Amino acid sequence: MMSYGYRADLSEGAIKCPLFLTSTFVFASAEEGKAFFELAYGLRKNKPGEEIGLIYSRLNNPDLEILEERLTLWDEAEAAAVFATGMAAISTTLLHVARPGDVILFSEPVYGGTDYLLKHVLPQYGIRTIGVAAETDPAGFAALLDDHEIGPRVALIYLETPANPTNALVDIAAIAALAAAHSHARKILVAVDNTFLGPLFQHPLEHGADLVLYSATKYLGGHSDLIAGVCLGRRELIGPLKATRTILGTMADPMTGWMLLRSLETLKMRMTAQMKNAARVAEWLIAQSKVERVYYLGHLAAGSPEQALFDRQCLGTGGMISFDIVGGEAEAFRFLNALKLFHMAVSLGGTESLVEHPATMTHSDVDPEERQEMGITDKMVRLSIGVEHYDDLIADLEQALAAV
Repeated sequence: MMSYGYRADLSEGAIKCPLFLTSTFVFASAEEGKAFFELAYGLRKNKPGEEIGLIYSRLNNPDLEILEERLTLWDEAEAAAVFATGMAAISTTLLHVARPGDVILFSEPVYGGTDYLLKHVLPQYGIRTIGVAAETDPAGFAALLDDHEIGPRVALIYLETPANPTNALVDIAAIAALAAAHSHARKILVAVDNTFLGPLFQHPLEHGADLVLYSATKYLGGHSDLIAGVCLGRRELIGPLKATRTILGTMADPMTGWMLLRSLETLKMRMTAQMKNAARVAEWLIAQSKVERVYYLGHLAAGSPEQALFDRQCLGTGGMISFDIVGGEAEAFRFLNALKLFHMAVSLGGTESLVEHPATMTHSDVDPEERQEMGITDKMVRLSIGVEHYDDLIADLEQALAAV
């Protein structure tokens, strides 16, 4: 995280990667420009040791190239592509993979923006999307893949695990095995949104996923001062995806890349502190009479399928907690409005603790009946735990619950 992918001797000895604020790059010769474009547009194969040169910041930029190399470390991926936002990463990837007539299967719930893309945007392009409840048992996916009309048309299985905002888990390895067993003329890809646990506490590629996606706005950025997205996987998948990104123009800008390089250096420290704080907060919440239920990966029932899956798939509990307050929207709003240290704002993974009401905020565009089925009710509150002292966070929650 401190130096990978960067050579100080190419930047006047600067110990940190400079910020390359430039739209275009100068070619040493016409022949060099021709060679760069041939590789960029796939007009010929690379010669031994030949790499695509710098052309234009919509195609490549030193800040983004170094960032993409560095991002591969945690997930042990071959390649990475950085995007302007998390939704840019998701939408570009899905549009790149799927074609009219294809089917995308996906776990539910997912982030509200992803839900809207899957249910309202992609169908306009002739892509059918089918949601399956996020459960440890992959039977729901298996039934759809076995369907003689649906199965042969499946191009991608999209998972969000842990799910936003319920922390529900999906068995990545089991889904990957199903995808492999049902791949015939073309491979069914498995993509996993790993934003909630980040690259520190879950490695989807190790469990058979083909692609892993992040809203880099969250833990990767970690300071609530940028928006970005990432997709990682094998070179054979990421290379063509980057070509689609170039044409759609969805790549991140150099400043964002430079800021993410800064953030990655403290990723482990920040996420470890947030996880430890979340464990303290969740332990306190579960003992409160005004809290009906706590959704937290550290409180899975011993011996349950969920706990067994967590032990196989996850390396830590993360910093996200949701809980149901006794009552409904009125009680939840009184609680939210009484908080003083928690910031009432959407997003997550920043150094400051955030709180929001999923049913009326991040997931407000999800069909109301479907929200109820997913457990995203009016009494649910979502917390993103920051790096403040846990005693202060608990004190704030305590005084806010007293106001309900």
